[in-house]
Amino acid sequence: MIELRPFESLGAANHGWLDAHHHFSFASYHDPERTNWGRLRVWNDDTIAAGTGFPPHPHRDMEIVTYVRQGAISHQDNLGNKGRTVAGDVQVMSAGSGIQHSEYNLEKEDTTIFQIWIMPEQRGGEPSWGTRPFPKDDRAGRFVTLASGANDDGDALPIRADARVLGATVRAGETVTYETLAGRHAYLVSTRGRIRVADGASEAVEAAARDGVAITGLDTISVTALEDAELVLVDAA
Repeated sequence: MIELRPFESLGAANHGWLDAHHHFSFASYHDPERTNWGRLRVWNDDTIAAGTGFPPHPHRDMEIVTYVRQGAISHQDNLGNKGRTVAGDVQVMSAGSGIQHSEYNLEKEDTTIFQIWIMPEQRGGEPSWGTRPFPKDDRAGRFVTLASGANDDGDALPIRADARVLGATVRAGETVTYETLAGRHAYLVSTRGRIRVADGASEAVEAAARDGVAITGLDTISVTALEDAELVLVDAA
């Protein structure tokens, strides 16, 4: 199954400093048909105005992956972690038994992010945070794992969930594929550029930038860029 979820159909809340769009039920937005996708619980498409951000607030029992699309996000938490994550890179926070953190856009331009929440395999545990730069050339024409719950995913940032977060850049006319298992839940968003998503046989959908594509029941996902595109994919149990 390949289900298109157009950007215009997402939940939305504009707070002035924060323009948020929700692929899944979140805060005051609730859609019983879009509460989660497997272990994927939240995918927020956020634009944060320059010099603003999220003041200190708590989380627990969630794996929170932030993919920066434009600008940069600056993190600080009660564990003493501090860091700045720039466009194209990710940060990971395992909230575990509890963590309090802030996320600010200290840049002179808007920062845009995808904030992705994945339900962990187990509750509790020591909270942690990490970020890492990923060479942009490595993901040209192929999916690269950025965060993963598997132990054999190389330099990927660790998460405590049966899931992967992957990125790819694809030139117009090129196709990338991803091998998964039919029982898993994949969710794909292009940060820029129109794409066509196919099951390798007959079913295909076209998606614009920031549309969601929910996929399950497939062994192979095939994505063709109709325009130069940047892709973010979550593969979760």
